[in-house]
Amino acid sequence: MNDFITTISTGFAAFTATNLDDIVVLLLFFSQVSATFRYQHIVVGQYLGFTALVLASLPSFFGGKLFPEDWIGLLGTVPIAIGINRLLNPQIDEDETTIESEQSQNSWLKSLFSPQVYGVAAVTIANGSDNLSIYMPLFASSTWEDLGVILIVFFSLVTVWCYAAYRFTQVPVLAKLFTRYGSYFIPFVLIGLGIFILIDSHTLENRGLTVITVAIIGLSLMTEAREAFRYKNPV
Repeated sequence: MNDFITTISTGFAAFTATNLDDIVVLLLFFSQVSATFRYQHIVVGQYLGFTALVLASLPSFFGGKLFPEDWIGLLGTVPIAIGINRLLNPQIDEDETTIESEQSQNSWLKSLFSPQVYGVAAVTIANGSDNLSIYMPLFASSTWEDLGVILIVFFSLVTVWCYAAYRFTQVPVLAKLFTRYGSYFIPFVLIGLGIFILIDSHTLENRGLTVITVAIIGLSLMTEAREAFRYKNPV
């Protein structure tokens, strides 16, 4: 019984330590809910991204490590690219919101194939380098029974995290703040998050990975700038 409680406590501590920053990101997402970006997109995307992190960590349970830390850091380019998109093309998202009607209330199953879901999942994965660094050794030192309990705790807490972030947006002061100004500073939050991931994972200390990182960010800038130009200057 003591081992069971200890395993639950370990799972809770590991999840909390690696997902505190996700509360802020989820809060920003929930404050941006609209006709095209719904609650189910956020929840399904969060679960999808977290599941990918767990699957990437599971090989350590069998004694291996899937990716080196500096390569994992390349995931930091994902929130940077999304942030650049939000920064350069905010008006495109607003127009899409006005076009979408109530008939777009897809089921939770259909929302799995929505690009909004994959956007949320991508940010969750990109913000998961610390998750991998903790989950891998945790899984490697676990028994089958411990692993099962830890995974149940993890996936239960994803729901708690989503609900907590949603409730925060229901606080009048916070709701007004994030609803009115969230769209302005969320690009900078995402870009800052990506930069932190790159630095924290020591990705930029590898010259080859630095070149890849600059190339990805440069390509994102050119693509989004071209889309912004096309939007402002339609043929």
